[in-house]
Amino acid sequence: MKRVLLPIAILVGCVLFAGFLYMTPAQVSETSPEVIPVAVRVAQVELDSVRLIVESQGKVQAAQLANLSALVAGPIEWISPAMQAGGYVEAGQVLLRLETSDYETARARSRAAMQQAQAEVNHANTDLERMKELTKQRLASDSQLQDAIRTADVNAARLADALASFRQTELDLERAEIKAPFNAIIETREVELGQYVNRAQSVAILYGADEVEVRLPLAIRQLGYLDIPLGTRGELVGNAAPDVSLTGFYGGEEHHWRGKLVRTEATIDPNSNTVQAIIRVQQPVAGDTKLSRLSTEQIPLPIGLFVQANIVGKEAEDMIALPRSVIRNNSQVLVVDAENKMYFRDVEIFRLEEDRVLISGGLLAGEYICTSPIQAVVNGMSVQPVIENI
Repeated sequence: MKRVLLPIAILVGCVLFAGFLYMTPAQVSETSPEVIPVAVRVAQVELDSVRLIVESQGKVQAAQLANLSALVAGPIEWISPAMQAGGYVEAGQVLLRLETSDYETARARSRAAMQQAQAEVNHANTDLERMKELTKQRLASDSQLQDAIRTADVNAARLADALASFRQTELDLERAEIKAPFNAIIETREVELGQYVNRAQSVAILYGADEVEVRLPLAIRQLGYLDIPLGTRGELVGNAAPDVSLTGFYGGEEHHWRGKLVRTEATIDPNSNTVQAIIRVQQPVAGDTKLSRLSTEQIPLPIGLFVQANIVGKEAEDMIALPRSVIRNNSQVLVVDAENKMYFRDVEIFRLEEDRVLISGGLLAGEYICTSPIQAVVNGMSVQPVIENI
């Protein structure tokens, strides 16, 4: 009997207990999940004037370049010790001298011919005056007077020719000394002592030591950021020439130079759609106190060095400068309102730079912009703003 009644009793008890639980369910109160706002960094929008900087890069080249040639022929008698590759020479300094004995002989002969012609002129003029007096006294005919005038004119022409020949011999003798046309650095020397050089033969290549130039490619849109009149012919002078700072690595160190944008080339490169801007840099002079502020400025800017240039452009008014990372979806930013809700906002981008963006419209002064690199964003989401200065 126990084997039969015990299982039945257990089964009935379970059924009664299950019915009790079903008839008396527990009441659970409904509660909304707690939302924890995301902490984000925000920056306040401020309208300000911004000085634009145009960046480019290029190589340094000589502002002046001269292929020095011999103006007369002859063997080289003397060469200056400074006339070596890399040597510095001043304007007017004698670089080499040709052997001048032939030119001195030619000058002596020309001087003798000039003196002879002068004597003939003096004699002809005296004879002409005498013939005029005789003609007035009717002691000489008009034909004799005309012959005297012709002889005086011929002798005067011969004297002029002798004077020109004498000046030419003096000029040739002077040209036997080849001088530097400006302060220069010797790039190459192409002759040696004792070598015979012909007229117009190249003897050396020099480039200017007082200033150098840098050719920088600028995109056409970048010209709009510069405070220069478009279509200007010739060079920009004074305050019209924008300041330029140059940076380059030389000798394992970073050096800085300053120059001016003096002109832009007239043609546009059809391949890159760029315009070449010419930057001129005055080379430092030893002992110049104006360049003593920075020791790096005492280093001449080497020809051929690759440099990075920052050109000072125009001043843009009522601009909003923010970190470039705030831009989302190419033209949107995240705005945090007074209720700490975050929304997307379309803005007008004036210029994208390497580290910042300049916004010209779409935002009001005093608004807050999210600067945190948050990924999952929903319009209207609550955030906990943390104000930072930028």
